[in-house]
Formats: sequence, structure tokens, C-alpha cells
Amino acid sequence: MHVIASELPHREMYNLLLSSVAPRPIAWVSTLSASGLPNLAPFSFFNCVSVDPPLLAFAPGLRPVRSAASEQHGAQHEAKDTLRNVRETKEFVVSVVTYQLLERMNLTSGEYDPTVNEFDLAKLTPQPSRLVRPARVGESPVSFECRLHRILDFSTAPNGSSLVIGEIVAVYLDDGHLKDGRIDRNSLDLIGRMGGIQYTRTTQRVELARPEVAQKKVGG
Repeated sequence: MHVIASELPHREMYNLLLSSVAPRPIAWVSTLSASGLPNLAPFSFFNCVSVDPPLLAFAPGLRPVRSAASEQHGAQHEAKDTLRNVRETKEFVVSVVTYQLLERMNLTSGEYDPTVNEFDLAKLTPQPSRLVRPARVGESPVSFECRLHRILDFSTAPNGSSLVIGEIVAVYLDDGHLKDGRIDRNSLDLIGRMGGIQYTRTTQRVELARPEVAQKKVGG
């Protein structure tokens, strides 16, 4: 099969991407609204995009409108709480998700009212960050405090999304996952997102060194 992307219905393209671009890391993003209400939500359109400067990016989509104000203006879809909060406060925290936290992460994925505190809902511990106002997930072994670098809005269509890019300003590392002063990657039982409602563990690994390529001499 060889198809033209523009000829695929949205649902088919969505399922194709999520089933084949996998596993995807999960950003557990905590934010605060302008009025100080906490929010916590997972995003699997997520990755690191730069080391210098250190940048993380995640892409929240739109959701069906819930607010009366949006409905009065004829809008069918609106920004998720996370995106709105980042626009307002310019800060967020990304915590990683381990297998032990999988079910509680899933609880925070619901489309709740902005007044719902997902930390309380999933029985998670909000721990103070060092340089930003949103709390990190206390049960997560690694958290990245970020200040907004920029937001790229791709589309305002119902199925559109935005790319939120944040610069890492501080990192929390659980001492129990450190070895010789560095993160012990083998101790992290991280979760990846597959298609549909599937997730995968990242504990089964393969080590493979890059090939050594001889460098050509320049000049005589």
C-alpha cells in the first residue's frame, strides 16, 4: 500500500502515526494557571530537541469546547488547560513516567474541569520546584523545570495542535537512580506510548556501538 497523506481521513492518519511512530516518551507536564490553579497532564508527542540550549518540546492538540465563552464565539475547539497555562505563565515542569506510575499517569489524562487538581486526583505528591512555580511530581525520578522558549501554532483547525518548546533551567534527579554522580539509565523503568491504549516498558534493551569511520586526511 502506498497512500497520499492528503487523501487520508484524519482518524486514519492519526492511527497510522500513533501505531508506527512508537514507542514515544511521555511528558508528564505540570503547570499553573494565571490564578494559581495546578494542572497535570501527560503528552506523548514529546521529545528533547536540543542540548545547547537544552530544549524539550511537546505538542498539545485542541479539544472540544467546554467554556460558555468559547461557545458564544462559535468555537468548536479550544486549547487544553496545559497550553493555556503555559501561554499565561511561561513556565512548566516535565516529569518522566515509570512503570510504577503508569496507572496514576493515566488517571491524569482525562479532560477534567480546570478546577480539578490532578495531583490530588491521582494521589501524587506535588514537590516545590527550584526555579519555576509549577510543582514537580514527587514520585517521578527525573523532572525538568522549564521556561517557555517559544510556541509554534500549526493550525487552529479542530484537529490542529501547537508545539511548546521549553528551555530547561533546572533538573531534579532522585539520588536512588544515580551511579557515580550520573543518572543510571538501567535503573529507570520508563514507559513508552504505543498506538491505541497500548504502552510499553523500556527495560528490555540492546547495546550497539556506532561504527568507527576512518577520517580522510585534508591536504598533502
